[in-house]
Amino acid sequence: MTEPTDGPRRDARPHADPRVPPSDPPHPDPGGGPGSGASQEPPDPLLDPPSEPPPSADPYDLAAFAGLARVLAYVSWRMVAWSVGTSVRTGTHVLRRTVECDPPARIVADVTGDVTTLVRELLGLPAEEPRPAPRPASDTGPVTPEELRARGAELLRRSAALDDFDEGHPAYARILADLVPDEARMLRFLDLNGPQPMLDIRTGRPFGIGSALVGGGLNMVAEHAGLRYHDRTSRYLTNLSRLGLIDFSPDPVDDPGRYQLVEAQPKVAEVIAEAGFAPRIVHRSIRLTDFGRDFCATCFPEPAG
Repeated sequence: MTEPTDGPRRDARPHADPRVPPSDPPHPDPGGGPGSGASQEPPDPLLDPPSEPPPSADPYDLAAFAGLARVLAYVSWRMVAWSVGTSVRTGTHVLRRTVECDPPARIVADVTGDVTTLVRELLGLPAEEPRPAPRPASDTGPVTPEELRARGAELLRRSAALDDFDEGHPAYARILADLVPDEARMLRFLDLNGPQPMLDIRTGRPFGIGSALVGGGLNMVAEHAGLRYHDRTSRYLTNLSRLGLIDFSPDPVDDPGRYQLVEAQPKVAEVIAEAGFAPRIVHRSIRLTDFGRDFCATCFPEPAG
């Protein structure tokens, strides 16, 4: 049986001070059981502050922004100064070249090269090294396929370059070396006076069947052009045709009366008499090719007057 009590049961433990917060019970030592020693509590950040404050994690660092602003201001100033200076220099250069009557294609090529150089200087890039010129074809020895491909690649590169201005066809220099003074006079005469009449004398046959050539390429270019050696006219014309400067066209000249002057020449009359009865006279012409006209325009001076 239980004994009666004289009142409410009282706790034998001492009352805790309500002004002091209750402390957490000690944690057991994870390293061992009984007898492992007193457990270590984590340091209190309020009672034990760290010796060095942690680095600031503020993404809006005013010092970094100030440095970036200075860099942007410097770059902007350089860009404005470069733009103004380039515009003034380019405009002055183009105006001066235009007054000097330089070809527009050459002016554009030169200005493009100058602007490219200025942009490379602004960006701090090294100047572009000039590419070596392709080795000219050698007349004393064969050219290897590798050299031919390298020269072909260089030509393709130059065809796409805006700063490469071609003064003329590279064959013009070699053609001039293959001409004699009388041939130059013939070219100049054809360039100034247009196509010249030329005759072929053939034997007369019914319907032209079995007709034979008695005399071909009869003309008066040597007399009209004032050549020194008239007897070399045939070889002169052959060389000019070989170089692609003239063409022996089957088309006649516009004025048929010009052929009568050729037929009246003593040498032509002898050939006509040799052809026999009712010879066949074919009207043809000697004229410059497009390549020959460009050659004359490039290599010969403008006629006086």
